[in-house]
Amino acid sequence: MNLFELYNVLKDGQKGRNNFLVTVIQGNGTGSRYFLADGEVKAQCGSGDIETERLWELVQPGESGIAEADGRRLFVESLKQPAHLVICGAGHVAQQVILLAGKIGFTVTVLEDRVSFAGEALRAGADQVICDSFENALKQIPGSEDTYFLVVTRGHRYDRVCLEAILKKPYAYVGMMASRGRSALLKKQMEEDGFDRKVLDEIHTPVGLDIHAETPEEIAVSIVSELIKEKNSVRKTSGYDAELLDYLTGEKEPDTKKALATIVARRGSAPRGIGTKMLVLEDGRIIGTIGGGCMESEVQHLCLRMLHEESAQGQIFTVDMTASQAEEEGLVCGGTIQVFMEVI
Repeated sequence: MNLFELYNVLKDGQKGRNNFLVTVIQGNGTGSRYFLADGEVKAQCGSGDIETERLWELVQPGESGIAEADGRRLFVESLKQPAHLVICGAGHVAQQVILLAGKIGFTVTVLEDRVSFAGEALRAGADQVICDSFENALKQIPGSEDTYFLVVTRGHRYDRVCLEAILKKPYAYVGMMASRGRSALLKKQMEEDGFDRKVLDEIHTPVGLDIHAETPEEIAVSIVSELIKEKNSVRKTSGYDAELLDYLTGEKEPDTKKALATIVARRGSAPRGIGTKMLVLEDGRIIGTIGGGCMESEVQHLCLRMLHEESAQGQIFTVDMTASQAEEEGLVCGGTIQVFMEVI
């Protein structure tokens, strides 16, 4: 199996739980990959001589980093599903949340029972809009450990309908826009009807970080800030976004030479986390970012050199951003990162 084929399998299977990609980054078989899911190796390319049992011994859900096996260094990625934001309601605040959430990588689904507001959600940029009663619409949302629910309906009775359905599903986050008094009353009623008080108290309500927001735009900023905080508290790598996978699977520009740079280790307050990726095309264009500044530019030029020299062997590059260097580049953080670069 070649890399294009492996990434096509990964693209189809990335939405599952506890999926991993193991890459040999140093030693025999550098560049070999193993995509692990559902207790087995779903796809592999390269030398493929690491035993399946040994691979599963190396992985830990939610943990990503460098491991060693048979004298080789491996980068083990615990893949995160693309974050899915489900918004119940499409009023003025919801429309502003749609605009912001899409910009930071959420796939946004909106549930709305009013045709006119459903249309506004589409115009705001929602990826999917289900125009039906909240009860029926939520039956179409299975939920997952990477699904974020936001309840911003127009009335108390709709909030309850949504929460009763949502709390029976798997989820990463549940937030509800309501006053403290309205939230307390609703929780009390639901507890009396048999819902676990501990589960009810985990609902983020009033929703959003406390920044004294007043306008729909400001409230949306506070909500999305809280979503970012919750999403990034999970110790998984960023996985592969849709645009990156379009290039890695050959769907876009299959004949263009490419080099992939991945942060495999970090120390200190480096700007981006483990698993962050940047694809460098032979004409110098980049897809994604690993932090910007001179550091990213240097990695970009190294990738271009590898493409020019047609270097088949991947290599690890260490970037040491001391506080003074970071200040010179206008970055707010320093630290050290290791980047694995390879021609795709």
